[in-house]
Amino acid sequence: MSTFSPQRRDSSAHERPGTWALSGRGRWACPPGALPALALFAAVRLAGAAVVVTVDRLSGHSMLKGLAHTWDSVWYLHIATHGYGTRLHISPTGTVQTDWAFFPLYPELIRASAALLPLSPAEAALLISWLASALAALGVYAIGHGFHGRAVATAMVALWAALPHSIVLSLAYTEPLFTALAVWSLHAVLRDRWLPAGVLAGLAGLSRPNGIAAAAAVVGAAAWEVVCHRGRVSPALWAGACLAPLGWTGYLLWVGHRTGDLLHGYFQVQSAWQSRFDFGSGTLHFLWSLPLYDGGVVYPVALVTVAAGILAFCLLCLDRAPLPLVIYTAALLLPVVAVSGPFESKPRFLLPAFPLLIAPARALARAWRTRPARFLAVGAALTAVSLCYGAYLVTFANHSP
Repeated sequence: MSTFSPQRRDSSAHERPGTWALSGRGRWACPPGALPALALFAAVRLAGAAVVVTVDRLSGHSMLKGLAHTWDSVWYLHIATHGYGTRLHISPTGTVQTDWAFFPLYPELIRASAALLPLSPAEAALLISWLASALAALGVYAIGHGFHGRAVATAMVALWAALPHSIVLSLAYTEPLFTALAVWSLHAVLRDRWLPAGVLAGLAGLSRPNGIAAAAAVVGAAAWEVVCHRGRVSPALWAGACLAPLGWTGYLLWVGHRTGDLLHGYFQVQSAWQSRFDFGSGTLHFLWSLPLYDGGVVYPVALVTVAAGILAFCLLCLDRAPLPLVIYTAALLLPVVAVSGPFESKPRFLLPAFPLLIAPARALARAWRTRPARFLAVGAALTAVSLCYGAYLVTFANHSP
C-alpha cells in the first residue's frame, strides 16, 4: 500500500486544500524498503568512485584527482579556502570570468567541515557530496514510494544511480547537495509542511544557479492553493512561499551589488562563462553544427540524454503528476533548452530532475514482475555503461562532466 494516499478535497479544511495533499501529515519516517534501495544506490556510486580512483592511480595521479580536483570542483575548493574574488582572464577575447558564478552554500559547508573535522578541504567536499547523495536518494525513494509503491521507488533510485552522468554524484560537485535539499523540499510540500519546504528551497537556491527550481515549485504550489481557496490558507503557507526564493535572489543581489549592477550583475557574470538566456538559439546552433564538433561520444550522449529528458517530461505531464513535481522539473528543463552554454554539461544540469525517472521506473517495475531476467540484464547493462562512461568523462574526456 502506498505511504502517500491522496486525500479527498475538503473545503472546510483550509490548511490541507491541495489536490496533491497526502496522508501521514507530519511524519518523516523512512518508507518500507528504503534500506535495500539505498544499499543498491551506494554500491553503484561507490563502484563509480572506485573506478575513477583506479584509473587515476594507473595514470599516475593522486587518489583524489578525479573525484575532488577536476573542473568545477577546483573552483569550489578555492572559494572554500580563499573566499571569493578570483578572476580568470581569457585570451584572446579578453573575457574575464569570476568565481561569483559559483553559489556559496557548498564552499561554505566545505570550509566549516574542514575547520571542525580532521579533514582536508577536498576530503570534506567529498564527505558532503556523498552524504547529500544518500539523503537525495532517500528522498527520491520516499516520493516514488508514496505515489507508486516500493518497486517503482526502488527502480527510480537504481536508475538515478546508473544514469550516464551519475558519476557527478560521486564527485565534489553541487548537484548532490542541491538535489538533497530540493527533493526534501518537495517532500515537505507534498506533505503540506510549507515552512520546512520554504526553508529547504531557500537553501537549495544558495547551492546552484538552477536552484531556483525548488523555489518555483514551492511558490507555484502555494499560488495554486491560494487560488483554489481564495486566499483562505494557513500562515505557514505564506511563510514558506516567501522564504523559498530568498536564497537564490539574495545571492543574485549580492553579486549585483559587488559588480555595481544590482539587477543584472550576476547575469553579466554568467555571460562571461558563455551562459545566457537566448530562447534556445544556442541549442539550435549546436544541433546544426554537431557534425563539426570533435568530442567523441560526449556530444552524442548529451544530445540523446537531453532528448530523453524532454520525452520523459511529456510523459510526466501526460501522467498528471502532482503540480509541484511538474513545476520543479519544468524549471530545470527550461534552462537546459533555452540557455546557451557548453552542451556537454546539460545532462548534468538535468541530474536533479528525478521526476523524469518515474515513467521509465514504472516500465522497469513491470519488467521485474513479468520478466525478471530481462530486468536484471537491463540493470547490469546500464550500470556497466554508467561506470565506464563516468570514468571516461572524469579522466579522459576534455569536457566538464
